[in-house]
Amino acid sequence: MPEAYIIDALRTPVGRRGKSLAHMHPLDLAAAPLAELVNRNNIDSEQYDEVILGCIDQLGPQAMDIARNAWLAAGLSEHVPGTTVERQCGSGQQAISYAAQAVMSGSSDLVVAGGVQSMSSIPLSYSNSAAKDFGFPDPYTGSTLWASRYGEQEISQFRGAEMMAERWSLTRTQLEDFAAASHERALNAQAQGYFDREILALDSLAADEGPRPVDRAKMQSLAPIAEGGAHTAATASQMSDGAAMLLI
Repeated sequence: MPEAYIIDALRTPVGRRGKSLAHMHPLDLAAAPLAELVNRNNIDSEQYDEVILGCIDQLGPQAMDIARNAWLAAGLSEHVPGTTVERQCGSGQQAISYAAQAVMSGSSDLVVAGGVQSMSSIPLSYSNSAAKDFGFPDPYTGSTLWASRYGEQEISQFRGAEMMAERWSLTRTQLEDFAAASHERALNAQAQGYFDREILALDSLAADEGPRPVDRAKMQSLAPIAEGGAHTAATASQMSDGAAMLLI
C-alpha cells in the first residue's frame, strides 16, 4: 500500500473575529495560502488530483463548494476538482484524512487538504437558523425520528462540554489551568519563531491574534456559560478567521 506524506504546510495567521482578517472574503482567505503552497513547491497546478477543504456554515460566501472556488480564485488549474466537507469542528482534519486515504488507496498522488472559516463573515452556527423562514428554526425541529430518540433536550457543544467535565470530575480551576497553559505555550512558540515558516502574512498580520497574556483574575471573574457550570468564555474556543493547507 502506498504511504501518504505531508510534503508542506501553510496557513494564514489566525485572526480574531472582527479584527485584522475580518474584511477578507472567505474565498480570498483560502486562496492566498493555496496559491503560495502550490507556487513554492514548483509543481504545475494541473498535476494535482484534488483540493479538499473543511468548512462549516456553508452559505453565502462559503457556499457552492468553497474548496473548488478558492482554488479557482487562487488562479490555479480549472482541471482540478474540489470537494468541501463538513464535520463540524473536525472538518479540516477530516479533509486531511480523506486526502491521505486517497493517496494510500492509490487513487490520487497529489492532494491539497485543509480548511477555511471566516466567522467574521458568517457567524458561527448561522446555518442552523438560516431556514427559519421556511419553517425550520433549527436542524431538529419537525423531525419525528429525532424527537423519538432525543426528545426536546438541548443538543449543543456547551452542554456536551459540561457533561464531559462532570463525567471526569474536572473542576473550573483545572479547566482554567489548561486554558492558561495553552495561551502561554502559544505565546512562547510565537516568540521562538516556531510558526514562522508555516504562516503566510496577510496585509499587516503576520502572527496569530488569539494567544494573549494570561490574566487569571479576569478569568476567575467570568460568569459560567451554563448556570452552575465549569466552563466560561476563557475555556471555550475562540471565534476566528483563517485558512490552512497541507500538501499530501
